[in-house]
Amino acid sequence: MTINVTQTLSKTVAVFSKSYLPINQINIKRAIILLVTGRAEPLDLNDGSACISIHSPTMKLLIPQHIRLTVNYREKTWKAPTVNRREVLKRDKHTCQYCGNTKHLTLDHLIPASKGGATTWDNLVTACETCNNHKGDRTPQQAGLSLRRMPKTPVHPIVAFAAQFWRAHKIQRESKGTNI
Repeated sequence: MTINVTQTLSKTVAVFSKSYLPINQINIKRAIILLVTGRAEPLDLNDGSACISIHSPTMKLLIPQHIRLTVNYREKTWKAPTVNRREVLKRDKHTCQYCGNTKHLTLDHLIPASKGGATTWDNLVTACETCNNHKGDRTPQQAGLSLRRMPKTPVHPIVAFAAQFWRAHKIQRESKGTNI
């Protein structure tokens, strides 16, 4: 089986901070630059066989699927985005949190604004017009509606990536039958 250049260059490498916190996924070209310049080192989380082989006319590089930065990673300051329609829709994946509909979406206050409900991440959800009209000026419990997912403030992108990375890594280990 031959893998063409496009397939190889589209692969990604997981980057860890100096303190082993998963930071991001980067493309293989960026990983090569970090490794060759000494700003990163190979990190072997598997059995060592999960390397991507890159050939040039004069050399062969084995790029690991995980690298660790050797320089200090200066994290940009991050704060939760302001509560607005676009961000709430993005958080809820453009889906009604009551019925799962993806058409005619509105925003709904779980505790109605008329009853003192604030416009906060924990009180706003995406709802289709039908569910929003059915709920009216009541709480979801009073209207007989249940939420598919409880609303929450978005988390830092690095924290979200780290959680997703370790979940995927755990599933991968379990499928191979290794418990580390």
